[in-house]
Amino acid sequence: MPLQKRISLVAAAAVAVAVAIAVLISYFAVRDQLVGQIDTELRAESALYEARYGSNSNANPGLAARFGGPAPYNQAVGPRGGILSAQGGLTLPVTATTKEVALGTANAYLSDVTVNGAELRMYTFEVSGNLPDNLTSVAIQLARPLASVNNVLSTLKWVLALVFLMVVGLAAWLARMATRRVLAPLAQVTATAQLIGETDDLSQRIDVYQDDEVGQLASRFNAMLARLESSRGQLDASVAAQRQLVADASHELRTPVTSLRTNIEVLLSGAELDDDDRDRLLTDVVEQSEELSALVSDLIEVARGDMPQETVEDTRLDRLVEEAFDRAQRNAPEVEFVEHVTPVSVQGNPERLMRAINNLLDNAARHAGNGGPVEVTVDMTGVTVRDHGEGIVEEDLPHIFDRFYRGANSRSRQGSGLGLAIVRQVAEQHGGSVTAANDEGGGAVFTLRLPTSAPADASAVADASAVADDPSVTRDAEVSA
Repeated sequence: MPLQKRISLVAAAAVAVAVAIAVLISYFAVRDQLVGQIDTELRAESALYEARYGSNSNANPGLAARFGGPAPYNQAVGPRGGILSAQGGLTLPVTATTKEVALGTANAYLSDVTVNGAELRMYTFEVSGNLPDNLTSVAIQLARPLASVNNVLSTLKWVLALVFLMVVGLAAWLARMATRRVLAPLAQVTATAQLIGETDDLSQRIDVYQDDEVGQLASRFNAMLARLESSRGQLDASVAAQRQLVADASHELRTPVTSLRTNIEVLLSGAELDDDDRDRLLTDVVEQSEELSALVSDLIEVARGDMPQETVEDTRLDRLVEEAFDRAQRNAPEVEFVEHVTPVSVQGNPERLMRAINNLLDNAARHAGNGGPVEVTVDMTGVTVRDHGEGIVEEDLPHIFDRFYRGANSRSRQGSGLGLAIVRQVAEQHGGSVTAANDEGGGAVFTLRLPTSAPADASAVADASAVADDPSVTRDAEVSA
């Protein structure tokens, strides 16, 4: 059974129980009120009997109009059960209790009796005084018909039954309407979930009408859909990136592999080659092997960039730059490098950060132009590398960090086109960014921004002061090739 129907039935049943209790209370309250009014009239008339009976046992006293007039049926009963007098044309029932009342050994009582098919309300009580036949006490029975009361109660039953049915029916209808409105978000959740299951469309959302429990459920369902949609987008983007990486890698690997295989086949063919040709082929094989090794290494690094970091530690960024600075001087002795270092720390993977810094320095060395200089700055913003070469072509700036992209100034040089892509990948993995721009004074400026902090050890602060005061820390190297 649907939840809406169950809630409607429960609500209608609860209202039905409440209305039934109210109807029963109302019915018995009215009945007690009507019967109580008759009882009051009977007791009022009995008081007159007790005051006047002794004067004439065969003449029943009259009753004031305010008491409803005399009872239409009355009779006097002796201690032995004999009827001494009777009025109204009906003989009222005499019981053992009636005889006890006549003897004075039982209290007055009220009872419902049926005589010749007529329902009566009877009051039996004792009177004593000037009584005939030397009697000291007798029982007087006064009775009033209940026909008018029964007629009122019968009508009341039908009215209350009709009210009960109408109220329960109205309650059931209102409960259905209310539950339909309250459970509308749940129905929308069900419909949305079914639609998503059929269409695989995670962009669907549920309308939130109120900030209640159902509204909160809808909000959380929407948040879950948003997270799923985001995860799906990231997964699709990752899969697309991996496919693109495989496609680009296949394209980039094809050229060096083909050239390497051709040269090896020539060497193995047994063709007569002079020493210069053989040396040239062997040199090409070595260079192509190195190019292929570098490309494979860059591909592995790019693939690793999509994986979560395994080693994260407090790393001195300035010390990493100093190590990379020494390496760059060894690899490009013809280039002048200038270093400006301020001690800073960063939370990250030292190996990957070193790879990104090395790539920036290698790129600057290749485009330094006539030996430099290449300026390297480390401060609280991160690492800045500036060369004084020809700069970056404006059309290449938006794509300079794309995988396998080679700008106009790099196409004639050896390289895989992955170095700057690795830099961007490392920056984003560490919560930072990297930008490239042309400096007004000439050359290109690459800025690797990272969430840095001051070193925790006090000696670093002293080192920073020494760096600022001692010009010898600015290292210049210029060696002719």
